[in-house]
Amino acid sequence: MGKRAKRGKAETVALPMAARVAIGAVAVAALGYGLLSGPESAQPIRKPAAHQALASSTPVYVAAPAHASAPAPAPAPAPIPTPAPLVEPPKAADGPGAFVRQVVDYASHQAPGTVIVDTKNTFLYFVLNDTQALRYGIGVGREGFTWSGEQTVARKTEWPDWRPPAEMLVRQPYLPRFMAGGPGNPLGARAMYLGETEFRIHGTNKPDTIGKRVSSGCIRLTNDDVVDLYERVKVGAKVIVLPAVAPSSGPKVAEVQ
Repeated sequence: MGKRAKRGKAETVALPMAARVAIGAVAVAALGYGLLSGPESAQPIRKPAAHQALASSTPVYVAAPAHASAPAPAPAPAPIPTPAPLVEPPKAADGPGAFVRQVVDYASHQAPGTVIVDTKNTFLYFVLNDTQALRYGIGVGREGFTWSGEQTVARKTEWPDWRPPAEMLVRQPYLPRFMAGGPGNPLGARAMYLGETEFRIHGTNKPDTIGKRVSSGCIRLTNDDVVDLYERVKVGAKVIVLPAVAPSSGPKVAEVQ
């Protein structure tokens, strides 16, 4: 092929390529113009971020909450005074609480000044009138040494001496044959002898035995109580000893402690 033919073929190929470039440039220009000249309403609206909206909003100043002062504590109510007892019973210095001497209701129908020994419940009553008595806590005879019946107060002694009976010395040979009256004497501060028997109503230097069955038949009170009873009881006064369980045949003479 000659030079003329080759040149013609190259021009034929070159023209379409130039045309394509020109057409592409025009299309790009048109697209850019359309984007720039579009209505504002068509543009997307971006929602500001939360921290941007907070930063751009008008600041609001909130006052610190006022702390109300704590109310003053209500004044404590005044204590209600405990009313004084109508009757303050006399108290035994050493006796247990249940056996404190006191005036109680007691319908005995016995003459005032009579002594009634309630062996079962370990109480002694000094009759005041038809409806009242002065009650004392007592210690009574242990098993085998209780008795019941009526006696009279034969005599009274302050700080009595003690001579243990022969039967007691057989069982307890270590006991003294004689002990003079005094604080260490087991008969205590006072003694009231009952009739012709060996039995007594007397005190004790062991107040913890009040309310118990520990003696050899005698009736014991604390020293404070026996002094009080001693001043009230008259020689010749009736003494009624009630049975512990069942009536016995009569007073039993036994060693006295």
